[in-house]
Amino acid sequence: MNHITDTHIKPQPTPDADSHIYWSGIQNGKLLLQYCLECDHRQLYQQVICRECGGDRLEHRSASGRGKVHSFSVVYRAPSLAFKKDIPYAVLLVELEEGPRMISSFVGADPSVVTFEMEVELVCEPETNGLTLPRFRRISS
Repeated sequence: MNHITDTHIKPQPTPDADSHIYWSGIQNGKLLLQYCLECDHRQLYQQVICRECGGDRLEHRSASGRGKVHSFSVVYRAPSLAFKKDIPYAVLLVELEEGPRMISSFVGADPSVVTFEMEVELVCEPETNGLTLPRFRRISS
């Protein structure tokens, strides 16, 4: 592909042997966290060992999919042509109920409604290329 064409295509994650379980969970509407069976640490994004204790006895468990906005940024200037039709959009740092934090995007409402500590829930959105992406929407009161 030439450089000009690349600016029209959004970057997409590439599941690999380490992240396959995570992406399979998202494809099925579930956010999977790794739980350490030695120290009970919960981590997001697949690792071979626990980042807390170094143990290698990890298992995947479904997260609630709920959390709060820890931080956010509303994007008004597209980083490339591929994002031009999306602006404005909000990028979130969500603190999950289980503890880990994850970066994602906000869907379902105008990004101007996003606030710190706003309660959000996971939405698994299929993309045209067959991949499903984790996003978050505001939890209605």
